[in-house]
Amino acid sequence: MKINGEAYRTIWLTGDGWSVEVIDQTRLPHEFVVVPLKSMEDAARAILTMQVRGAPLIGATAAYGLAMAIREDASDEAIDRACAYLAKQRPTAINLRWALDEMRRAVLNLPRADRVAAAYARAAQICDDDVETCRLIGVHGKALIDDIAAKKGGTPVEVLTHCNAGWLACVDWGTATSPIYQAHDAGVPLHVWVDETRPRNQGASLTAYELGSHGVPHTIVVDNAGGHLMQHGKVDLVIVGTDRVAANGDVANKIGTYLKALAAKDNGVPFYVALPHSTIDWTLDEGMSIPIEERSGDEVLKMPGRLPDGTVVTIEIAAPGSPAGNPAFDVTPARLVTGFITERGVCPATREGLLSLYPERAGG
Repeated sequence: MKINGEAYRTIWLTGDGWSVEVIDQTRLPHEFVVVPLKSMEDAARAILTMQVRGAPLIGATAAYGLAMAIREDASDEAIDRACAYLAKQRPTAINLRWALDEMRRAVLNLPRADRVAAAYARAAQICDDDVETCRLIGVHGKALIDDIAAKKGGTPVEVLTHCNAGWLACVDWGTATSPIYQAHDAGVPLHVWVDETRPRNQGASLTAYELGSHGVPHTIVVDNAGGHLMQHGKVDLVIVGTDRVAANGDVANKIGTYLKALAAKDNGVPFYVALPHSTIDWTLDEGMSIPIEERSGDEVLKMPGRLPDGTVVTIEIAAPGSPAGNPAFDVTPARLVTGFITERGVCPATREGLLSLYPERAGG
């Protein structure tokens, strides 16, 4: 996707052939800053502090983090330590563990002398595969938008999103936004309601930033406005991303997703979840087993913003001395999800639906 007319991915290998650079998402939308990651520790810190975020991008960053660790020490023991260290940075997104498992499989049976090259090759492949996967998610999701557009006779299709499941959450294209970008680029009239997504405001800061950069019509709304919009017929469909999907179709996503699904169900609005294969956790039978990350209360009590003179500061917004709870995700039961949009097509949010697209997983 493009920023100021220039095409970017969210992570890329630098000219030295071993370090990477990423877009620092904690500085958006007020500042566009690229930061280098030169070690496993840099990659881990970027994941933990959410310089990079979004399940697919977390996995890609961890893959390069492990490659940098292997460059320093390619022994089995060092690889095990590095995987454990990277895996603990964000517990909810399954892509982190998936990417590390993929990297381990790519190197552990090789001689030590061959492991560094193999690690970097697999990390690059994970990134390239994510781009194509997200592109295909967009192809299948665009068909849903096209169907609604055909019935509306030229009136814009109204899409509501939550959090940021855009290209900033992936390597490119995004999951929930890929259908939006592809429909927009094809000339389909549409408009996006962007949930601000407290407490980190990934919708207002990131989704709106990238939609605006791409020229997609959109409006930022407070999180609690979604139900009101649906009641008044102003939402044709909801598309969200996910950090982990259990084998039965339950969905873990940014906190507040469950409430959007309830409102959509009550108002007969289709509620779709866009996801790549790497986000499905076939080892979990149901969503309530998904670990939910509890983040710092400071994210609730404080907020960054830009002053009239351009200075970016962090201010306190809550009553002094009050504590804050901050669960980062919630679980939406499969019964509230209309369907999944994947790189292989659209399916019902059920175990059977997932297996219809991924029959190779039927054995376990």
